[in-house]
Amino acid sequence: MRPTSNVERRRSVGSPASPGPSEFGCFDYVDRCSFLTRYLWTFYDLRQARPRVSAACYFARVVVPASPRARTNAGLGIALIAAGGLAACTAPADATLQRLLDANKLAADLHVQFTKAGDAANRAVMADTDETSVAFAREAEQATLAVEKGIAALKPLLTSLRYSNELRLLDEFDMRFMEYRALDRDVLGLAVENTNLKAQRLSFGPAREAADAFANSLDAVTSVTPAETWRVRALAATATAAVREVQTLEAPHIAESDEAAMTRIEARMTAAAAVAREQLKTLAGLAAPASRGQLAAAAASLDRFVDFNAQLIALSRRNTNVRSLALSLGQKRMLAAACEDSLRALEDGLSKRGFSATR
Repeated sequence: MRPTSNVERRRSVGSPASPGPSEFGCFDYVDRCSFLTRYLWTFYDLRQARPRVSAACYFARVVVPASPRARTNAGLGIALIAAGGLAACTAPADATLQRLLDANKLAADLHVQFTKAGDAANRAVMADTDETSVAFAREAEQATLAVEKGIAALKPLLTSLRYSNELRLLDEFDMRFMEYRALDRDVLGLAVENTNLKAQRLSFGPAREAADAFANSLDAVTSVTPAETWRVRALAATATAAVREVQTLEAPHIAESDEAAMTRIEARMTAAAAVAREQLKTLAGLAAPASRGQLAAAAASLDRFVDFNAQLIALSRRNTNVRSLALSLGQKRMLAAACEDSLRALEDGLSKRGFSATR
């Protein structure tokens, strides 16, 4: 027995027996309408690959009247029917696939923007200048707005696709992100104030200069009599050491986050400054008349130093850099991790939808 050809196999598929050729001129389209074969078999292949597609997509046998003109008209009709069937079969599927692709893209972009917002906020916290901190805070705010826009765009798309699980995950992320953003506003507000950095600059700048000027003025003080020389030097050294003690306490105060610990440090600063003033008063009775100018300069320098120290304490008490860093490493980090979990679950769910839709 000879093997069955492709044409014969195609002829064997399909419809009930047609009327005889004597009445309608029945013939197979493979023989007479070869110019339509490519299109018709496209439908046939689609039918075979997707058995749940509408029966309008199934073509296997065509009956055409026998006259040439009738056959021509019938061929055109078949082509129109084929085109209509193709549109009917593919348009809904294409629209659904496009919405799924858009949903995947929006979910991925949502994750990117959320990551950018977190990174920019962290850089704002770690920035060492006001300008840099403000710039990073602005960048974080822009990325945060992009996240909100992404949520607003993705939600109706998932609703139209009827993806209830993905909608639940998006709502979960939205709720977590609202809590995250509220905390992030506090963190960025603290970060751009930079009070700890400003206190540090004050300590290393004007306060240090005033302390150095105080010590230099006391070094130039001389005693009224040679017998009092060592006593004058001892008093000057004690006063200078007291000011230096205040200086060394400034850094721990700036870095401290505990209010009680800061209060204890401030008490030590106040006691040391009092010692410096007391030594200065004692020196006034022992110094030579020629040293009165140096004593006056030392007193003025001490006043400036104490004033700068008070400004430093006020800035350090605000503790904005320490607080923003503590929030970023603690509560905010946990909220960010929860948001990341929701986003990853959302992306995984959409990717599985895409896989099942294209099998």
